[in-house]
Amino acid sequence: MLTELSAKKRAQELRKQLSEWSHQYYVMDQPTVEDVVYDKAYQELVGLEKKFPKIIVDDSPTQRVGGQVLSGFNKLNHVLPMLSLGDVFSKEELTEFDQRLHKTINDEFAYNCELKIDGLAISLVYENGLFVQGSTRGNGVVGEDITENLKTIKAIPLRLTEPVSIEVRGECYMPKRAFVELNAKREAEGKTVFANPRNAAAGSLRQLDTAITARRHLSTFIYYLMNPEKLGINKQSEALRKMSEWGFRINTESRVANTMADVDAYIDEYQEKRITLPYDIDGIVLKADPFSVQRIVGNTVKVPRWAIAYKFPPDEQETVVRQIEWTVGRTGIVTPTAVMDPVTLAGSVVARASLHNPDYLKQKDIRLMDTVVLHKAGDIIPEISNVILAKRPTDSQKSVIPKVCPICNAELVHLNDEVALRCINPKCPALIKESLVHFASRNAMDISGLGPKVVEQLFERRLVADVSDLYRLNFEDLIKLDKFKDKAANNLLTAIDKSRHNSVERLLFGLGIRHVGAKVARILMQHFQDLKKLMAADTAEIAKIDSMGEVIADSIVTYFSNDEVRELIDELTSVGINLIYKGADQNEFKVKEGYFTGKKIVLTGTLEHMSRSEAKNWLEVHGANVTGSVSQKTDLVIAGHSAGSKLTKAQKLKVKVIDEEQFIEQMEEEK
Repeated sequence: MLTELSAKKRAQELRKQLSEWSHQYYVMDQPTVEDVVYDKAYQELVGLEKKFPKIIVDDSPTQRVGGQVLSGFNKLNHVLPMLSLGDVFSKEELTEFDQRLHKTINDEFAYNCELKIDGLAISLVYENGLFVQGSTRGNGVVGEDITENLKTIKAIPLRLTEPVSIEVRGECYMPKRAFVELNAKREAEGKTVFANPRNAAAGSLRQLDTAITARRHLSTFIYYLMNPEKLGINKQSEALRKMSEWGFRINTESRVANTMADVDAYIDEYQEKRITLPYDIDGIVLKADPFSVQRIVGNTVKVPRWAIAYKFPPDEQETVVRQIEWTVGRTGIVTPTAVMDPVTLAGSVVARASLHNPDYLKQKDIRLMDTVVLHKAGDIIPEISNVILAKRPTDSQKSVIPKVCPICNAELVHLNDEVALRCINPKCPALIKESLVHFASRNAMDISGLGPKVVEQLFERRLVADVSDLYRLNFEDLIKLDKFKDKAANNLLTAIDKSRHNSVERLLFGLGIRHVGAKVARILMQHFQDLKKLMAADTAEIAKIDSMGEVIADSIVTYFSNDEVRELIDELTSVGINLIYKGADQNEFKVKEGYFTGKKIVLTGTLEHMSRSEAKNWLEVHGANVTGSVSQKTDLVIAGHSAGSKLTKAQKLKVKVIDEEQFIEQMEEEK
């Protein structure tokens, strides 16, 4: 029998676990459990505290409105608290909510049904029709000022169609397609992937670099208008229409329901439609449509009494893991994939799910013959939620993490700054084509005429196995390629031969070592002069060079410690590739003394007459040190159109700022 003492002990355990999960989810943006697991524990705690009110403590998750305020953004007090919504998980509970509301309100009234967008709550403030401030919910009373990040989201109007002074609230989310593309990019870079679109949106809005937020393709739905009755608006459905007229993005799937039968029909319709929507939803929100009803019933400390969220049951299936495959991507990252018994999930048959990286595999502890629960992250990506331990075979063994590449058998490396395993063998077939294209690129060996299509043919015809084979090609090999005539073959042979004599920093960049860009390659070879000396250097010796550091040094030492890499360098030497630094007059990074020489410069905003990359390269050629952030040590900021927080910070620090036209004028003077 449950006593107050045992309830108090269990409540303490639940609070501790919920607090940890909440921190991982809202603060770290790295959830370790699915929503349904959190919700189940939360509802158990709610039940205990309801039965034994004396065990409630001030810091219980049930007494908290929202998450925590992160450092790095200015704090902002909300004029009115941004409340959470109460959750229900069955239509019976929804009926009970309706009955409670009608006990207070005798007259009949309609509900406005809205989709529950799975994103991050935001507040937007407008003065005379202009967007002046945006923030997150934070803890409900104090939020984070993310105005500059919100300005990068195209769905948020910077000017309204009428000069009204208002505050609106809504949800910032990441569309499913953007979520898939972002995770694919992060996985290719060896980074931890986001668990779902909501965490991806939260992580994107909390970027201190607004350029990163801009690249994340976020969007918004606005659903709340503060003090609407002062504007002559009396219903939630009317407020949505008016906000749409002002220029806000409103979710058009909302619907007025006059009866609970209409509400039930709405739930059934969108539970079926959810997988076809371009954004993630996890339920529907029911709101009393008349604001007069909302005003009468009011709010609790935590939630409004006039609204409730109905959460869809998770779309999950049990299946059995039959195999764990390890595959090599084009960047050398080795990824585990679970091969399972096929199941139908969210409208499609699923038999495979990425396990992302070894750390993920260990954390989930997924093993062969395990029975697992499968769902689709964002209704798109098959993902294993958890293992059903009660069904695990008694002779189960932990999954073995490979130590060698499954394609070429080279030793795999696990670099300090990433979660992925990587094959860095330049002779690995999975890496060869990509490495050949990079090796021939303009800032590397600059082999004109050796583009991706030519590389594809060379590889398919087995004319090249690594970059050293380029220097063994002859006229008879090239003339066999599609669309290759005498002139094209001779021109490519000439370009290949010319590249043998490049200064060695081009070769170092062309090898594609992680963290070693063109500028880093030049600095390294200016210091070591001979590639053989760099290969013999240890981490400490490289790290002490200006602009290097331990991350770059570790990457270089790890790369050159590979036996296959050393063999490749020997082969390149045998075909006449130069390994010596020839000096500034022999390469495109020649530093010219002038106005920009020695200055620390930051580029921000959009340039019309050149790309940021072109501007950066030009500045570095002319002796500038181009950095990514503004500080008191910054000498100059070059600001293009739509310059954001970097320009603002430069102005606060009184750093000199010039626009693109002034930059071009100075470039002309340098000539």
